[in-house]
Amino acid sequence: MTLPLPPMPRNVGSVNWIGLWTLYAREVRRFIKVHQQTVWAPVVTTLLYYAVFALSLGSAVRMVGATPYLEFLAPGLIMMAMVQNAFANTSSSVVIAKVQGNIVDILMPPLSPMELVSGFVLGGVTRGVVVGLVTGLAIWAVIPMHMPHPGFVLFHAVMASMLLALLGLVGGVWSEKFDNIAAVTNFVVTPLSFLSGTFYSVDTLPPVFWWVAHFDPFFYMIDGFRYGFIGVSDGARWLGVAVMLGVNAGLWWLAWRMFKTGYKLKA
Repeated sequence: MTLPLPPMPRNVGSVNWIGLWTLYAREVRRFIKVHQQTVWAPVVTTLLYYAVFALSLGSAVRMVGATPYLEFLAPGLIMMAMVQNAFANTSSSVVIAKVQGNIVDILMPPLSPMELVSGFVLGGVTRGVVVGLVTGLAIWAVIPMHMPHPGFVLFHAVMASMLLALLGLVGGVWSEKFDNIAAVTNFVVTPLSFLSGTFYSVDTLPPVFWWVAHFDPFFYMIDGFRYGFIGVSDGARWLGVAVMLGVNAGLWWLAWRMFKTGYKLKA
């Protein structure tokens, strides 16, 4: 008696859409299940940062150019909450799977390297955007914010979340234990964040650090995002768009290459 063949994955064209959707849904459900930690905790932390800056200024009305400092600060804090959570989503997913030894459960299904990268990254982008949206609404309840250029807000929110999700994925594949991914956070993500102009205008920096900031991709994602809210930017806006697209393309290729070759994933 001939046994029937098992059902094959349903592809549309050359993409296993069901498999891709399943991986994406897994990544989204993974952070939604613990939303107190993955969504609400970052919102509370960002609001505390905002409150500290507001209280430290007291009754003083500090301006950055023609923009009140607290209005200038808000987009930077929202962006930092977004990218930190996008990074955490992909990096933790891969590192935990490697440490627990169940990474094989991700690699065995009929998913191509591009589909694996896409599923992980889209999950990280979703978490970043959700955190950014909730954080933005919470800050808006404290201080009204305008959005004269919503296209820049949306573009940089998605591209910045994608950049950090890709960086988290690359770092997670490279890492063999939690200490390794902590090193990526401490020596890559944190320095680039503090040099990006989150808390200040880079035009106030000494010339050397001004140039360093303009070689920092984090500067362009925050500067473009802030421009969408206050209509003022420190850098060239369309150069920032090109930088975001270029860096994301490079990181996507690197992540794809890691999955394609099985770098630190296969024996």
